[in-house]
Amino acid sequence: MKLNRKLLTVLVALLILPLSFLKGQDEKINYGKAPDEIFPFDKFTKAHEYFFLKPIECYSAGREIPPPKNLKEVRIGFLGPLDGSMIIDLGTQMLHGCEMAIDEANAKGGYHGIPFKLMVHNDVGLWGAAANEVVSMDDEGVWAWLGSIDDIVSHVALRATLKMEIPEVCTGDPDPTFTETNIPWMIRVISDDRQSAYALAHQIFTMDKHSRVAVIRTGSRYGRVAVKIFSETAVRMGHPMIIEERFADGESDFKPQLERIKKVDPDAILIWGNARESALILNQIRELGITQPVYGSDRMVSAKFLEMAGKNAEGIVTTCQYNPDSDNPRLKAFQANYMKKYGEEPEVFAAHAYDGMNIIIEAIRKAGLNRVLIRDLLTDQKTFQGYQGITGKIVLDGSWNDIGDIYLAEVKNGKFKFTLAPPPKDIDKFTSSTAGY
Repeated sequence: MKLNRKLLTVLVALLILPLSFLKGQDEKINYGKAPDEIFPFDKFTKAHEYFFLKPIECYSAGREIPPPKNLKEVRIGFLGPLDGSMIIDLGTQMLHGCEMAIDEANAKGGYHGIPFKLMVHNDVGLWGAAANEVVSMDDEGVWAWLGSIDDIVSHVALRATLKMEIPEVCTGDPDPTFTETNIPWMIRVISDDRQSAYALAHQIFTMDKHSRVAVIRTGSRYGRVAVKIFSETAVRMGHPMIIEERFADGESDFKPQLERIKKVDPDAILIWGNARESALILNQIRELGITQPVYGSDRMVSAKFLEMAGKNAEGIVTTCQYNPDSDNPRLKAFQANYMKKYGEEPEVFAAHAYDGMNIIIEAIRKAGLNRVLIRDLLTDQKTFQGYQGITGKIVLDGSWNDIGDIYLAEVKNGKFKFTLAPPPKDIDKFTSSTAGY
């Protein structure tokens, strides 16, 4: 029996195609930009399916609802720690970054001549209170909101935003599990602690050749979840932590924990906590005569930490979610304007809030006054994939989590110096594969 010429051509083409094309999902892409050498179980077997690589669909109704008429302002919500919290300084920076973006947008005509207005809500670190604040935003008629930083607050607020169907842009919570809730009403535009843990593990174990690392961390979710990622990474690299000590936010005396660390004589020490506690711990490490190198979490990158740690900060290595010394003209203009308005240098949470608020404003201008359409634009990777903010390029993975560049920050001559942390070898494959979803 003779084969049709076209059919024969197709069969030959299929035979010479790469096997990975025919298998489709057998071509593994590492979730969370995980390096191949630490991807779980990768040396032993391939999973039947890898999760969080493709965004889930959103079937919410309401895209046909017309915009309201005779509006006098376009309201955007804000949720951050401004009172009654250990991290008021971070929340204040985040608020100021939003205010800068709102002011600039209004100076350019707002939304078709209607000014944007920021509806400010305080995150006090209480579960029920967070949900109530989101409900209040719904009552106010906000079109989207930005926040928060505290991990527990963010998780609860996210469930409320799902119920209220209000789009959210997160610029502060670094919890790696946050976007794994698969709630399609939120994107995050700041690198999470998974990225920090990978970068620190590479620096500590591969570059600096340490093998016995002690960890002292905050007992809050911020420390617990992040150090879990670091611990798993250390194990996969063949260097499990030799001791893990904890402290409570607000503590001032860490010597009992540090004495136990001193006894095991580690190669290096990793501190995971807020700026105040991290500085106090570092000072007490040196007071006890512990001379080993010290590494830390990204919240060390602050004027408060440098002031409190003084000369002990020299040589500290941590991570940062952007490079504040970049030559980006927009970043320099933001820094100058921020200093002029608030009398201080903007830090991580201010810069990312500025980017996040500008993304919300752009989505509203493009989609119009319809929450579902705004959500559609925010989560459409074709729209905001590679968005160039003052913090750099924003790259969203399949869980709408920012996996863009992260930097190592080392204190030299009393100032943080920033270098790009090396990305995994397959990052180009990952970003090109997800860009079309």
